[in-house]
Parts: sequence; structure tokens; C-alpha cells
Amino acid sequence: MKAVRVLPGVTGIWIFILLDMTFFSVLFLAYVTERSGQVALFTASQAQLNVPLGLCNMLVLLTSSWLVAQAVHGARRGQRRAAGWLLLAAIACAVAFIGIKAFEYSEEFSRGITPLTNGFFMLYFSLTFFHVLHVLVGCAVLAVMARNTWQGAYGVGRTSGLETGATYWHMVDLLWIMLFPLLYLAK
Repeated sequence: MKAVRVLPGVTGIWIFILLDMTFFSVLFLAYVTERSGQVALFTASQAQLNVPLGLCNMLVLLTSSWLVAQAVHGARRGQRRAAGWLLLAAIACAVAFIGIKAFEYSEEFSRGITPLTNGFFMLYFSLTFFHVLHVLVGCAVLAVMARNTWQGAYGVGRTSGLETGATYWHMVDLLWIMLFPLLYLAK
């Protein structure tokens, strides 16, 4: 008999992800549309962004995603304590992302760059702020996952809740993987 492949987590998370990615797709489309009409303005504005900080945030989130994947793998093998610590490390990465983004925002504000500067910065701040909100929610999700892991809620054959939270976290990382090149690098 052929095994049926099932997506990780509960079905509801995939519906949420589809809706959330649709929301961001509309914002991406607005960005591309506005950029096509104001190429010089968007290029000049983009040149004012701190690419190394954006890249650092990419590496931080990729690391966090790897840590969460390792936590799920550990829980599947019954390594509850290790999985909990991996989730805490992922939270530390998320907090680092928020700190780096806050520093970047403060740099921009100190140079007089705000969402009202121009169309590029309105979209830049909107997209990155909505992403930061997702990271904050993700921190809460990861914290609940860590607590539940240590309390024994997840283990061999019992990882659905953990997989659901991990799926959300991977979506948050995927969003930054799309945002970073779009906002910082695309010419």
C-alpha cells in the first residue's frame, strides 16, 4: 500500500499562510507597479538602505529556521530538552532580527527618512513593519512551542502542534527571503 504524503501541521495553518502570502503578494505587486513608474526615485531611495544589515537579518532568520527544523526533528526522535533549547535559540535569533531592524529604522529616522519621504519608503516601511509584526507573533509562537516541548506535549508521534508553529515560522523566514532582494537589491 502506498503511503499518503501529508503536509506538516494542521490544515488551518496552510489556509492562513495562503491568505497571508496573498496579502503580501498584493503589497509586492504594489511595489513593482510603483517602481516601474518611478525607477529613478526607487533606485535612489534603495541606495540609501543599509544592505549589510538587511543581509545580516537574512542570515539570522535562515539560522532561526534551521534551528526550528532541528527542534522538530529532535522532538520526533524524543529529544525533548534539546528541542526546547533549539526553540529558545530560534527565539534569540528572532529577537536579534528585531533589534537589527530597530537599529536600521533608527538610522533611517536620524537621516530624516520616514514613511512619508516618498513612495519607495512608504512601501519599504509598510512591508518591513508588517514583517516585523509577523516576527513578533512568531516569537510568541516559538515561546509556546518551547514551553510545550519541555512539558512533554511533543514527542515521538506527537509533533503536529510543533510542525504547525514551525510552518508559520518558515513562512516568516520565506517572507524576508522575498523582501530582502526586492527592497535592497533588485535594480
